[in-house]
Amino acid sequence: MQVRQHHWQPEVGWQSMDTVDRLAEAQLVLLFGSLATLQSNDYQAELRSRYPNAQMMGCSTAGEIWHTQVVDDSLVATAIQFEHTTIKGVEVALQPQETSFAAGDRLGQLIDPTNLAHVFLLSDGLQVNGSDLVRGVMQHLPPHVTITGGLAGDGDRFQQTCVLWNGTCAAGKIVALGLYGDRLRVGYGSLGGWQPFGPERWITKSEGNVLYELDGEPALALYKKYLGDHAAELPASGLLFPLSVRDDHSDRPRVRTILAINEADQSLTFAGDVPIGSQAQLMKASFDRLVDGAMQAATVSLQNLAEQPPTLALLISCVGRKLLLKQRIEEEVEGVQEVLGGDTMLAGFYSYGEISPFAPGASCELHNQTMTITTLAEV
Repeated sequence: MQVRQHHWQPEVGWQSMDTVDRLAEAQLVLLFGSLATLQSNDYQAELRSRYPNAQMMGCSTAGEIWHTQVVDDSLVATAIQFEHTTIKGVEVALQPQETSFAAGDRLGQLIDPTNLAHVFLLSDGLQVNGSDLVRGVMQHLPPHVTITGGLAGDGDRFQQTCVLWNGTCAAGKIVALGLYGDRLRVGYGSLGGWQPFGPERWITKSEGNVLYELDGEPALALYKKYLGDHAAELPASGLLFPLSVRDDHSDRPRVRTILAINEADQSLTFAGDVPIGSQAQLMKASFDRLVDGAMQAATVSLQNLAEQPPTLALLISCVGRKLLLKQRIEEEVEGVQEVLGGDTMLAGFYSYGEISPFAPGASCELHNQTMTITTLAEV
């Protein structure tokens, strides 16, 4: 496997577009960028010329990862030339009134399971319940195959996201990339660094990813009470105070982050399920705990590689971590590079939700407020 990376900004164009070593046979170009940049299409002609045989896949973000830098309002293109792996991409568009599980079910049926090694998935970040989407897709995959990926972002605006597949970037789109072959090694890890505070409360009324009541009280009103001055900045400020959700069916709590609020019915909409009967607790984090969580995720992602150093690491981290770490955000990416080694290329984005098992052998699910890492190597 060979990897090349390029950075595009509207005011300066492409950087790192050297004239040699073009990876002319690259099969895939991953594109992570701001919504405005992706919708402009100004970048596509050069990429099509340079990588004529490549499929293009990507999404809008809340920040792009370029080497160990975190950049905004730009585009990062990562070209990948596999030596022993083939790829096949499929897409669906979310239909009016369609559930996320049904969309995942349709998408899963399109994925060819023969010799499938892994699935990398990108989804609209505002219209999709990521938990239901993952369940819909997973039911069609062989038992040994899992999914990693994430939900597209839109900075801290939460207005519109898009997913790109072969030139067209659109809202409501979900794309799955199948990776095929027996010489591909895939590792993954997903950890947070947040800690709960305040009392645990029962979720007494919810529907899917919409939370209406905690301990019989309106969820939004109760949430605002804990946020204090931050309540005026909802839903964006909710990223600083995610919810830990614990039920009897999971061996560890899941973190859920807010996508939207509804003053009329006092509800909160999250990126994943908040089931009735679960216990919920607010969470917060320190700088050091978040960076340590990212480094631990990197360590876990190496377990499946059998000492084979990864060529590429795809990092999908939550926008809430970026808002909290602020000017220190690159510390978590630098920490990942320190664990994986300087020869591993880093690419990725800040998301509205992360998809991965938290460790090898665990079930795949949607996470929020984590650093999720997929490491790739060929043998």
